[in-house]
Amino acid sequence: MNAPHPNAARVPLPRPLDTALAARFGKRYSTAAAICLHHGKDESSHAPAPPDAVVFAESTEEVAAIVALCREHRVPVIAFGAGTSLEGHLLAIHGGVSIDLSGMNQVLAIRPEDLDVTVQAGVTRKQLNAELHGTGIFFPIDPGADASLGGMAATRASGTNAVRYGTMRENVLGMTVVLADGRIIKTGGRARKSSAGYDLTRLLVGSEGTLGIITELTVRLYPIPEAISGAVCAFPDISAAVNTVIQVIQLGVPIARIELLDALALKAINRHSKTTLREAPTLFFEFHGSPNSIEEQARTVEELAAAHGGMDFDWATRPEDRSRLWQARHDAYYACLGLKPGARALTTDVCVPISRLADCIDETVTDIAASGLQAPLVGHVGDGNFHLLLLINPDNPAEVVDAQAFSNRLVERALRMEGTCTGEHGVGIGKQQYLALEHGEAALDVMRAIKHALDPDNLMNPGKILHEA
Repeated sequence: MNAPHPNAARVPLPRPLDTALAARFGKRYSTAAAICLHHGKDESSHAPAPPDAVVFAESTEEVAAIVALCREHRVPVIAFGAGTSLEGHLLAIHGGVSIDLSGMNQVLAIRPEDLDVTVQAGVTRKQLNAELHGTGIFFPIDPGADASLGGMAATRASGTNAVRYGTMRENVLGMTVVLADGRIIKTGGRARKSSAGYDLTRLLVGSEGTLGIITELTVRLYPIPEAISGAVCAFPDISAAVNTVIQVIQLGVPIARIELLDALALKAINRHSKTTLREAPTLFFEFHGSPNSIEEQARTVEELAAAHGGMDFDWATRPEDRSRLWQARHDAYYACLGLKPGARALTTDVCVPISRLADCIDETVTDIAASGLQAPLVGHVGDGNFHLLLLINPDNPAEVVDAQAFSNRLVERALRMEGTCTGEHGVGIGKQQYLALEHGEAALDVMRAIKHALDPDNLMNPGKILHEA
């Protein structure tokens, strides 16, 4: 389904490059078909596109050497972290060399007094928080998958905690990056604000490996809240749930997480996670703060929910209960796939201003019903961001066409409401066709100029974000 650029030009790996990489990296260099295939697919619905070779890097200097060799032979390079992306970011649609950064997994410096940490790009979010255990601080960005921090920065990831703690854009202070010509630069720093020059950190966060490869990054940390409480509440319909969210946000309740799942998603979760939640539109909440403040927050939200017909407002104060609740939410993607065995999921990812969220979801629910598609809905609705998992038989062309047409309508609807085609998944190859609608051709020309200035030979993850001329 959605095979990426089937006519993209691919040429065999030049023998001198193959020889040079094999000589330098030995067993950490591979052209084996199985290894290449593993590095040429992600969690998206796009068909795999394996690289010609994979190198397992262990330092910034090694990444720079690989990039310099590939540039010498005009061969594309694609960074690989944990393989959890959802828009085909790591597919080698022009072939080339995949640089696996998973071995660059050292936590380099934890600074509790400054609430920051410097890590190599292959460190995953769960690994980082395990390293921080006992320090009283944590890293809050939680996209669900145990993604690498380098990949999270490259795709400008966020997740369930973003409504309180922001996205990777707000939480990356500085980075070490290898450019297309093999140069190593450092962007940003550890100061909490700076007016010194162009903000290269923000330029590279979200660039999806098309401008450079992130090898180290310094990110913000936060004190672990004194108290944490979770809650779950079902509603008679999606509109009631969404209107509760809007009121919570507009009243300024400092909620940490607020997630929406529709009845179909709850049915899938109950099957997959052996939970017994009411199979109705449901909000998952989490509150952070002092014991008194979280009780006040929760009571306010409970009252708002009740006013909209909320049912079964159930608190989860014990850590094990909260973990079970949020693990069920994080398993929603795989749970929903189980609704249609053998299906692949075309995932949507729109985000709109919070005041337009109810309108956007209402129109979308009507569209789902008319389309006949099986499409559970989940969302980080505190940010106005929601997803549909369009469950498609990849061997049924009609379903594929219907799903793509629905996705197009959804994006057009979000843009009409001054939203975006992607709140957190990124562009990759899956959302390129929407960028002109969202930003206009003049803005895309500026993006192309930046790309050409930093990567004139178009070797850094080519074919992603911007359509090629």
